[in-house]
Amino acid sequence: MRPAKPSTTSWCAAAIVAMTAVSGSLVAAQSAPDGENGRYTMTPIPEGVLRLDTRTGTVSTCSKNGAGWACYAVPDERSALDAEIGRLQAEVEKLKGQLAAGPTVSGKIDEALPKSDPLKKAEPKVAEGERKLEIPLPSDQDLDRAMSFLERAWRRLIDMANRVQKDVSGRI
Repeated sequence: MRPAKPSTTSWCAAAIVAMTAVSGSLVAAQSAPDGENGRYTMTPIPEGVLRLDTRTGTVSTCSKNGAGWACYAVPDERSALDAEIGRLQAEVEKLKGQLAAGPTVSGKIDEALPKSDPLKKAEPKVAEGERKLEIPLPSDQDLDRAMSFLERAWRRLIDMANRVQKDVSGRI
């Protein structure tokens, strides 16, 4: 074996020292408790403590019970909103795909539809100045029925007035 040169030996020693320093700082950072480095923020509340995880954003309520302290995550409305937004975005994309695929209307024809209603009765063409409004007049039979109704109503009204007059004059 051949002896190592002094420059190679010093270079290897420097690399080993650097690796040891880097790995030592990583181990120290990993072994630090979660309470350090400001991961959790605690706020006192009447029921106990409100804990905010500054890395994930989750909020928990911590309270003391018979067995010790217990923390329970507070329901997050944001996750429900994010889920609904995701569902709606997927639905929009699906609808865009259906719209891009083309119309799914069955029975569509290339011919233009008529501009008038074929079931509507055709009105005679009349110039603007010649428009006339025709109102059908009642027949003689319709007039007789109306007159007999008015006569009966009038007689009842007169009879009522006579009864009221007799009642009033009888009390005086």
